[in-house]
Amino acid sequence: MAKIGVFVCHCGENIAAKVDCTKLVAAMESHPGVAIAHEYKYFCSEPGQESIKKAVTGHGLTGVIVAACSPRMHEATFRTACAEAGLNPYLCEIANIREQCSWVHSDGEQATRKAIEITRSLVEKVKRNNELQPIEVPVTRRALVIGGGIAGIQAALDIANAGGDVVLVEREASLGGHMAQLSETFPTLDCSQCIMTPRMVEAARHPKIRLLTYSEIEKVEGFIGNFNVTVRQKARYVDMNLCTGCGECIIKCPAKKISGEFDCGLANRTAIYTPFAQAVPNKPVIDSGHCIYFKNGKCKACQRVCPTGAINFDMEDELVELEIGAIVVATGFQVQNTALYGEYGYGRYPDVLTGLQFERLASASGPTGGKIQRPSDGKEPETIVFIQCAGSRDPSKGIPYCSKICCMYTAKHAMLYHHKNHEGNSRIFYMDIRAAGKGYDEFTRRAIEEDGAGYVRGRVSKLWQENGKLMVRGADTLLGRPVEVAADMVVLATAMVPQSDSKELGKTLGIGYDEYGFFNEAHLKLRPVETATAGIFLAGACQSPKDIPDSVAQASACASKVLALFSREKLEREPVIAQNNEATCSGCWGCVLACPYNAIEKKDLTDRAGNLIRRVASVNAGLCQGCGTCVTFCRSNSIDLAGFTEKQIFAEVMGL
Repeated sequence: MAKIGVFVCHCGENIAAKVDCTKLVAAMESHPGVAIAHEYKYFCSEPGQESIKKAVTGHGLTGVIVAACSPRMHEATFRTACAEAGLNPYLCEIANIREQCSWVHSDGEQATRKAIEITRSLVEKVKRNNELQPIEVPVTRRALVIGGGIAGIQAALDIANAGGDVVLVEREASLGGHMAQLSETFPTLDCSQCIMTPRMVEAARHPKIRLLTYSEIEKVEGFIGNFNVTVRQKARYVDMNLCTGCGECIIKCPAKKISGEFDCGLANRTAIYTPFAQAVPNKPVIDSGHCIYFKNGKCKACQRVCPTGAINFDMEDELVELEIGAIVVATGFQVQNTALYGEYGYGRYPDVLTGLQFERLASASGPTGGKIQRPSDGKEPETIVFIQCAGSRDPSKGIPYCSKICCMYTAKHAMLYHHKNHEGNSRIFYMDIRAAGKGYDEFTRRAIEEDGAGYVRGRVSKLWQENGKLMVRGADTLLGRPVEVAADMVVLATAMVPQSDSKELGKTLGIGYDEYGFFNEAHLKLRPVETATAGIFLAGACQSPKDIPDSVAQASACASKVLALFSREKLEREPVIAQNNEATCSGCWGCVLACPYNAIEKKDLTDRAGNLIRRVASVNAGLCQGCGTCVTFCRSNSIDLAGFTEKQIFAEVMGL
């Protein structure tokens, strides 16, 4: 016989201001199967939870309904209280009378009537709840970190320093990401390489970190604690064990006029190259797309001069199979294609640069040795115009969001320019200044007040070349008049966008992404580094535009999540998963095709002699996320969702 306890929470005034809680309690007291009904101001408080525990033990309750806020807030709280009182936690349900009732209705009488109906439907459901048990899965204590920028390196080092094994995968030939391209970092103007290079070396030498550069994720299968990952290690055509990094092959390579990616096209490289001077590992790779040998079968100059015989043109891609317990995605960002902005002349005028190109000019390791020079003639610019929001906050170009870092790095660029050219003149066209980090607003004020950066509030409408100058026409909205500046160089604060293949990687990993390609977190506030796929975490700008401090903080947060996962022999996870009745399963495989988590497999049913009788669907408890998609696709009604069976849902509907 059902003995249900109903506990109505006032939630301060969040619920009680609209819902007549006393009337709700009275209605529940007379409902069949309800043994006790109480109201209290805050049931989530310690006294409130204690009263629920006493009611469970004192009345021998077989189920509990807490009429309160969203189950996302306190379902775990109330289920834990029930478990401590000896009641199976899955016999506790939350009737959401706050978000679904009091917060969305202005009429108190209607809100009360709706609250009664919501609570009544949950009472009918809990009568049919089963005592579910958490699912235990073993844990492989090895983490995979995808991306070798600052976020990926930080996450890998934090996990490794705590004793966890890490595989760090980077698609480029070296660690470093975009931070390795920077000159100095805001708001302290530290040398970026001075911060980054030691971290790169530490990651490469750490005994707990296995480094796979020039590699990409090919396939991901399995579930939290038990992922099977295939990594494609691309052929470098250089034996890493034999190569000493002497650089003779680079010097002798005749293919010398290839646009260098690290210097953003401002300098050339050879077909065999090391990405940059401080690269880790500091060993070259052959670009087969530009190598003369791979084009026409001739040359091999690098192989002839190599003193250790490290060059091997017969190398092939290698597939590396890994058993992984948790995955950290830290794939970073890329700069938006500025060719979309014809009004700014990028691509037509060599002296119109992106912010990242300006970083390379200002960097001591850059193509000009740190001298800010015009690419067109090598002269030092006397006037530079910086254009902010060149792509960001522009719905017409498909990017309505703010890239977050542009205001700060533009202020930094103006400072770097004035530090190198004391007589120089700078103008910064901006919409508004967004400097929300620690010391950020002070930094932008310093650019204006101490370094002489001239800020113009307005947008640039046109840019053209005239008499060797770049003519920039815009508007000063504060003074209410048009502005025209003759500049020697124009620098665009281009938008930060996801990697071009982020959606494909998201599909490979089984994680969600937004309309732009940034990966989605499980909950914006409460689970900011987790994804909806258990065991996969997000760090850095792959989730949304971020600066270095935020990326590092998020990477360390991911590491703490991974280490918490690795702290147990076995994982306990929610038992709300699909269950298949093999006796009635017709083997139509509609569920296999529908499952977004690849959690349903084909299982052979055999007789005692081992002869195949038929094949049925089988649910992998570790992979299933309890979404219920398979239930709707099952033609024979063989699949049900534990905790949300057809009988339970039908009882809820009839209870309304």
